[in-house]
Amino acid sequence: MQRLDQLFHFCDLTSAIVRPPLPYNHKMSAHSHQSGPQQPTPQPLPGVNAIIAVGSGKGGVGKTTLSVNLAIALSKMGYKVGLLDGDVYGPNVPLMLGTNEQPKVISENQIAPINSHGLKVISVGFLNPGDKPLIWRGPMLHSIIKQFLGSVQWGQLDYLVIDLPPGTGDVALSLIQTVPLTGAIVVSTPSDVSLQDARKAIEMFRQMKVDIVGMVENMSYFVCPHCQHEIDIFSRGGAEKTAKQFGIAFLGNVELDPEIRKSGDGGTPAVLQGENSSHAKSLFAFARNVAARVEEIKASSSENVIQIQ
Repeated sequence: MQRLDQLFHFCDLTSAIVRPPLPYNHKMSAHSHQSGPQQPTPQPLPGVNAIIAVGSGKGGVGKTTLSVNLAIALSKMGYKVGLLDGDVYGPNVPLMLGTNEQPKVISENQIAPINSHGLKVISVGFLNPGDKPLIWRGPMLHSIIKQFLGSVQWGQLDYLVIDLPPGTGDVALSLIQTVPLTGAIVVSTPSDVSLQDARKAIEMFRQMKVDIVGMVENMSYFVCPHCQHEIDIFSRGGAEKTAKQFGIAFLGNVELDPEIRKSGDGGTPAVLQGENSSHAKSLFAFARNVAARVEEIKASSSENVIQIQ
């Protein structure tokens, strides 16, 4: 059986790290009229109905936690769901799903994704387990994203949820250039520091002509276990206010719940407890809002196609 690191050309990719930069060519300047290679047109993934990217302007806002719980909640709601861990620098999806199984290479350089909690999953964390860092440049990131999208047998999916790394860098650009995204979700906490960077993420998706599913406020409030009073640890309402300012949908408030953290660290995400669990209610509400918004986006896209025709 072919090894996964061979399939993904890890040796070729890693060697690029130590290559010296090309010398500056004084003959090339901003005034050069030579045009670069034309960017390929994003190609749909056969059998995948909706591709949703989950991003944030900065790290530490719970983006992966929401990605994992969103994917499982959608699956619990009856949809066929895949989860692509695009956060190649911090691939935490395997930990949150409680699996370190390695995907199998099957015929014609295709990969069978891992099945976990009803999801089809792929992650760099399956290929590079442990604490060894991945020190990759842009071309390497582009290559792995393309292969995760094109070489994995996703089959028939209602949703493919893609957990992006924080920020507005190479992975998001590679994703947008490779497949047509149905839309993007922006995750933020209520704090001004987080919201400042979330606004940049919104602008990035807008500049790249990606529909925005909406904005979600994570760690929105904490419910005291003794008196049940809601405490606004990181302030509250900032994401909803920002969504209104930008004219995008607000997808809900997810509470700051120690059980959500604990269940994620333990490989059993909170939504596995079901929609009636107090720890999962805000996560399921978020998932239902996402599903409704995606239907709106797809309906609007269909109307535009009909009008053009």
